[in-house]
Formats: sequence, C-alpha cells, structure tokens
Amino acid sequence: MGIYVEAIILYILLFLSGTITRLMGAAPQASAFSPIATLTHLMLYIIPSLALIWYIICKSWKLEYWLVRPGKKDVISGLITLPCLILLGSAASLISLYIGDSSLRTTLHSPTTVSGWIILSLYCIFFAYLEESFFRFYLLGKRKEMNLGATQALILSVILFSLCHLSSGPWGFLNAALCGALLGFMFLRYNSLHGIAVAHGLYNIASYVLNALTVKT
Repeated sequence: MGIYVEAIILYILLFLSGTITRLMGAAPQASAFSPIATLTHLMLYIIPSLALIWYIICKSWKLEYWLVRPGKKDVISGLITLPCLILLGSAASLISLYIGDSSLRTTLHSPTTVSGWIILSLYCIFFAYLEESFFRFYLLGKRKEMNLGATQALILSVILFSLCHLSSGPWGFLNAALCGALLGFMFLRYNSLHGIAVAHGLYNIASYVLNALTVKT
C-alpha cells in the first residue's frame, strides 16, 4: 500500500495539481512565449521535480546500472519512437481541424529569438525526462511492488499520463493516450529511459517548430 501512497502523492503534487489549476482557469494564459517565465519554470519546478523523483528512486531501489546507462537500446528505441510520436501527433492535429477545435496547435506559443529556442529546447528535454522518469521508469518499473502485470501497469501509466493533458482539450487527451501507450510499450520492450525521453523531448520541440511555421501571429 505504501508504494501506492507514494505514487499518488508524487502524481498529485508534480502533475495533477497543475492540470486542475489550468482547467479551473486559475492559471494565467500567456499570449506569447516568455523566455524568462520558461527558464524560471525550468529552474524552480522541472529540475527540482526531476531531482525529487530520482532521489526517491535511488533511495528506495537497488538499481541495476544497465537500466539507466545510455546504450544501443536507447538509440534503437529513440529512432523508432520519434517518428511514431510525430505521426500520432500529426494525425490528431489534422483530425482536430475538422472535428472539434484545433487546441493541439492554438495553445502553443513559439519563441521568436535564438535564445528563446535554446531555452525552449532545454525545457522540452528536461520536461520529457521528468514525465518519462515518473510515468514510465517509476510506474512501470515498480509494477511488481504494485502487484501489477505489465499490461495493467501500462494501462495505469497511460490513464494517469492522459489526465495530465486534459487542459489540452479532447484531442490533446487522445493524443496523450496514444503517445503514452507508445512510450510505455517502448520502455517495456527495450528497458530504455534515455531513448524515449529524448524522442519525447524532440517531439515536443518539433510541435513548436511546426506551430511557428504554420500559425500566423
């Protein structure tokens, strides 16, 4: 039971609370990309949250070095995951243009300067590592302690990951579910953290690049 309590507290504190705040309209909506705000969020939230998750993992687990050491498995999983993520995201975005709203694209605010893109890229990579560390490495890695099979743990991971994207609208939720299932499957298949985390981060960066190229401000 203790592992469930730990997971729930981490999930609410690091992910769900922000989603609920956005859904209730309590969080201010930015009208343009802010490098300072993004860098502040990275330094005061993303990196500390990532450090907290890994502190808990390293304190309570007897980690095998090969699980976190970058290697061939990360290259393979990354090369497979990235195009699949782009395909899923593009399909959801295109469909959303004809059914419902196009929230997948209109909520993005791309940088207009080189320094802004550097800050955004760092933000996307670190945030992807945060999400992959919790939703894949932590939840799927502790499935035995939770008395869950691989499929059950994958479903739990997908549901929790998708709920964090409710503020992106129904198509954002669906896209998160499909991408979460893919990321979870790739983690279970290759035992790869770095491959899927980098692919996840590059996918997020690609979304901003596409937004900058196609959306007129």
